[in-house]
Amino acid sequence: MSIRKGHIGLLALLAAVPVVLSVGMAFGSVHIPLGFTLKTLWGALTGGLEDPTDRMAQIVLNLRLPRTLAAFLVGAGLSIIGVAMQALVRNPLAEPYVLGISSGASAGASIFYMGLLPAFLAARIDISLGAFLGALLSITVVYAVARGGGRLSVSRLLLAGVALAALMSAVSSFVWFAAPDANRTRAVMFWLMGSFHAATWEDLPLAALVTFGGGGLLMALSHPLDALLTGEEPARSLGVRVEILKKTLIVVSALVTGVLVSISGAIGFVGLIVPHSVRSLFGVGHRWVLPGSFLAGGLFLVLADTLSQVLLPGQQLPVGIVTAVLGVPFFLILLRRTEYQFR
Repeated sequence: MSIRKGHIGLLALLAAVPVVLSVGMAFGSVHIPLGFTLKTLWGALTGGLEDPTDRMAQIVLNLRLPRTLAAFLVGAGLSIIGVAMQALVRNPLAEPYVLGISSGASAGASIFYMGLLPAFLAARIDISLGAFLGALLSITVVYAVARGGGRLSVSRLLLAGVALAALMSAVSSFVWFAAPDANRTRAVMFWLMGSFHAATWEDLPLAALVTFGGGGLLMALSHPLDALLTGEEPARSLGVRVEILKKTLIVVSALVTGVLVSISGAIGFVGLIVPHSVRSLFGVGHRWVLPGSFLAGGLFLVLADTLSQVLLPGQQLPVGIVTAVLGVPFFLILLRRTEYQFR
């Protein structure tokens, strides 16, 4: 695509960010006028907040704002990891949820949170690291099973992803049933279904670090990723160190997914819907697909989270339900294609 068209597309997505974030903060179980939301944010930024103790202002600043920012960061991170996974396996059907990475992260986080790890391990790791290790185990097993004879089998990849996702979900479910503490049981349900209701300001620095750090690293690898789409041998002939690149993608994908899942739970199909949609607008070049997916993924998940809060009056649906309702038909349509390749 032309540079001008790419810049216009990215600028349009960037311009939509403050609009969508404002909408996400205005709507919820308690409706807050958009004008009041904007006024409160401006007052907090400029130090001119009229009444910091006002209940509505507290909802905007201490509940809605961190929740909306968390949704944006998680959506952006899952989208770019979807791009990375699709480049790694050269298949547009790949994404963290489908390949079992999100379920592995949920299982790792659940096992740590419920105190089921040996004491000497629990004292040395935290919940984000537990989620990362679970995600890394899942993607490593899936990739090893799917690869054979020097090539990657699409059917084995999808079947291994489904199998690992089922296994890791079973681990999380077992932890849920075995939990003696009702509060901890509810927390495991949060990892199983995906939600931002518990997101706080304390969650944002690490989420921002892995999302922007992972995005920056993938942007630096955009040309090798383009080469990898043509196949491993052509990429090697272009000077790409393929094995190092693949290991890097696996570790980055597990790290970003693990940390984000420890904050939001397992949210599926964001890394499938968004990159595919962005490619239809920007083409397959990663210098455009990565930033486009970053912005579009954040916007998509903020809107999905807003929808999850207003669909049932007085109740908040897990956002994972909304993304699954949107993502499963999308996945099935792609699966009906006779060829799985980038166009």
